[in-house]
Amino acid sequence: MKEYKENTIGENIRNLRMQKEMKQTALALELNIGRQSISAYERGVTLPDIYSLIRIADYFDVTLDELTGRKRNVPHKINH
Repeated sequence: MKEYKENTIGENIRNLRMQKEMKQTALALELNIGRQSISAYERGVTLPDIYSLIRIADYFDVTLDELTGRKRNVPHKINH
């Protein structure tokens, strides 16, 4: 499998999990997925699909942008 150079999502999942002092097994049970999947996400071996991302974000009460590390620089529109 291809390893991704940046593993922002995996690092964020791990950090959120550690903040709750959870083991990978406990998180996997909460999300109804395998512990191996959690491990693969955290190591950057694979990425969660969009449905898993939503479940993870909902579980940790964060936005998808926060979970994925997405930052947008949107210019402010000036209304005349």
